[in-house]
Amino acid sequence: MKKILVANRGEIALRIMRTIKSMGIATVAIYSEADRNAPHVRFADEAVYIGKSPSAESYLQGDRIIAEALKLGVDGLHPGFGFLSENAAFASKVTAAGINFIGPSPEAMQMMGDKLSAKRAALQYNIPMVPGTTEAIDNLDEAKRIAVEVGFPLLIKASAGGGGKGMRIVENIDELDGQMQRAISEAVAAFGNGAVFIERYVRSPRHIEIQILADMHGNICYLFERECSIQRRHQKVIEEAPSPLMTPDLRKRMGESAVNAARACNYVGAGTVEFLVDDQMNYYFLEMNTRLQVEHPITEWITGIDIVKEQIEVAKGNPLSFRQEDLQINGHAVELRVYAEDPTNNFLPDIGTLHTYRPPQGAGIRVDDGFEEGMNIPIYYDPMLAKLSVHASNRQEALNKMVAAIDEYHIIGVENTLKFGRWVMQQSDFVAGHYDTNFIPKHFKPEYLQRFDSDEARIAALIAVKYYANKKGATDTMTLAMPTQSRWKNRRY
Repeated sequence: MKKILVANRGEIALRIMRTIKSMGIATVAIYSEADRNAPHVRFADEAVYIGKSPSAESYLQGDRIIAEALKLGVDGLHPGFGFLSENAAFASKVTAAGINFIGPSPEAMQMMGDKLSAKRAALQYNIPMVPGTTEAIDNLDEAKRIAVEVGFPLLIKASAGGGGKGMRIVENIDELDGQMQRAISEAVAAFGNGAVFIERYVRSPRHIEIQILADMHGNICYLFERECSIQRRHQKVIEEAPSPLMTPDLRKRMGESAVNAARACNYVGAGTVEFLVDDQMNYYFLEMNTRLQVEHPITEWITGIDIVKEQIEVAKGNPLSFRQEDLQINGHAVELRVYAEDPTNNFLPDIGTLHTYRPPQGAGIRVDDGFEEGMNIPIYYDPMLAKLSVHASNRQEALNKMVAAIDEYHIIGVENTLKFGRWVMQQSDFVAGHYDTNFIPKHFKPEYLQRFDSDEARIAALIAVKYYANKKGATDTMTLAMPTQSRWKNRRY
């Protein structure tokens, strides 16, 4: 491959293009009206306007993207994540146009993109499953019969779903009818597919995912695990690798299950197999993401593997550059997704101008971002500003380094999740590694951050008063109640 188009935007487009350029390959960016002056556009060797700001008129215009790629002589296309990255029809069209799609086959993508077909594929290798159905259900009487067999509480899930859409918890049989109708309606609205299935609801699970890489020569390796249990609205906010839950035996068994899931669909490229782990350390297959994951940097930190480079080499037909026995875990990594969201107001997205934007720097600190100071945060796309990840020799050092990095990260102009991330890093249950997917509703209250802001404002006001008094020469007649130690820096909730 001599020229690769990155069919994405923002931080992930930049991250992918950096690896592409390091391999001596030319890069092509696409951009919408909102992203005309974005860093990923300026970084690329070539850039092409793809449409108006809404993603439906730009980054989801698959046929136009392919047409522009052909005009520019592109011979490889990397979809990143989101947008068209898991669209099997788009992958087929890219391949049919003679362009190398840097990802799995459309067949593997389609099989694993549907939760029911993914479950059936995983069953071929006896991968543990949450008790439930492997077929879609639309008959209430049948649903009631299965619900009694599975047991309450249970979960109704959209077959084509993701991000918590089309998902309903049912506590008893009286709720079943109404919750099924809501799940079906939500699935139709979100995915155009009303198929739903039933499985037992695992209370307070850990969300563990296994990164895999597979080549065209039958080699499949797992790059250990990522802990992704800190979530709001079923979406991840903080991840770490390795998981503080994991034992060597569980890691090996889950890794081999992930490899078998990839084998079940003849997978090629980078993918992630997601599992739930209950309070008895039983693990269950959840789904497979057939793309690069948002949180891939922490796996790169602990393995030393450039996952994007491996994706490209695999797409070129080369074998993986390593074997399973070559891999080992090096230290500990933590990632905070820095969203333009207000954690004191139910994590609602925010928009505005980045009046101040200064990310931290230093050894063991990595910031994947696609914004600069002075830029506007558009309303049209995911509100993630950046991924802040850190690496250290052990978990406690990594948590400390994350706190220091957050303190050095200055954002003014939009609400964001930095202070929430700082609070999590110092919350006792998180520090101890005792947490699950219900961590936020169990432990977090908006007033914790509001109190944090109040302390910060008080300290700033006291400093301002002292500065004014010094300037007026009145320090001898004023006594300021300055704290001997900043609670803003040291408070633990």
